Amino acid sequence: MIQFISSLLGAMVSSKKPTVYDVAREAGVSIASVSRSLRKPDSVRPATRELIDQAIERLGYVPSGSAQSLAARRTGVIGLFMSNLDELDDLSDFTLSSVDEANVEFDPPRRDNHHNDSLYFDQVLRGCELETWRRGLSLMVNLGLNRNEKGLTQLASDMAGKVDGLIVMARSVPDSTLEFLRRRVPVVMVADAPSDNESGYDLVRVSNRKGMRTLVQHLIDRHHIDDFAYIAGPDDSPDNHKRYVGFCEGLRSRNMNPETVPIYRAEFSWTIARTITQDMISRHKIPRALVCANDQMALGVCRALMDNDIRIPQDVIVTGFDGIKESETNEPRITTVRQPMRNLGRAAVSTMVQRLENPDAEPFSTELPVTLLLRESSEGRIPARGGD
Repeated sequence: MIQFISSLLGAMVSSKKPTVYDVAREAGVSIASVSRSLRKPDSVRPATRELIDQAIERLGYVPSGSAQSLAARRTGVIGLFMSNLDELDDLSDFTLSSVDEANVEFDPPRRDNHHNDSLYFDQVLRGCELETWRRGLSLMVNLGLNRNEKGLTQLASDMAGKVDGLIVMARSVPDSTLEFLRRRVPVVMVADAPSDNESGYDLVRVSNRKGMRTLVQHLIDRHHIDDFAYIAGPDDSPDNHKRYVGFCEGLRSRNMNPETVPIYRAEFSWTIARTITQDMISRHKIPRALVCANDQMALGVCRALMDNDIRIPQDVIVTGFDGIKESETNEPRITTVRQPMRNLGRAAVSTMVQRLENPDAEPFSTELPVTLLLRESSEGRIPARGGD
């Protein structure tokens, strides 16, 4: 009896009709490549076409119109995968209880990371929610908190089996995992392209390079700054790379040599940026302007400067990038390059819908404009609107 059940289960598994997803996984290529090979063979490289043909033969796949097949499998759910929020510590003090009481305690100023990265992700998430709702779709979100590469790959793989396509935030998963995911479902990246987009990702991004270049040119033209330090984000962040390229372009456009400017790596972290700044102060190496690759780091820089009674901007100018809410509520308010975070989310969903409707199309790329917001951390006192 056991042998009979085992044989029956094996027959059921083997009789499962293979899909275009199975072919892509077997051949080690993207779904779009399989679709193009079936519908427009001449548009696919011979070596890739051979891999696909061999996979089709092994699996016994019978083409029935790849676009129609993909459409028939749709769930109406778009996945959003984002990581690196670093909030696991917040889970440790929660217990489910029912206690009728009100506590009173002092709330001293914090000197650590405020999880400001969540403010950026929250706005992108909100944009995704708005656009999926507008289009009658559903959104599935996975945070992938603090997992290793193997764990992230498994988590993203599980999610890919439940959605029509995945929107992936920058640095959420390793490049190898992205390639694996693309063989299962369409993927839209909310970031600048990894490796110059040689692998053809659908992209939604902002004008990182132009925004940073405009900021640097303003500091030189308006404030005559010739003494900079740059606080960068992670090496594996495409957005961080483009911002540094823009920083260098801004310097060169004003006949300054970027190689003379010290660079510090702060991993987009409030805490690390504060520590780096404190070290500069201890070594008496504070420049006239500290340009940060994002607002979280600029906030950490400001905290270190203020703790040491260094005036902003009279002694040191501080700038950020992103335009999160805390850059506006900080004292002084931080000059920053604001990116349209909510519209990034909406554009990502719109791009995914385009991909699902046009599986054979060339990679989509959308670049949204940014705005340089001049505030007190560089400009000094700015009169309020409608007042003195």
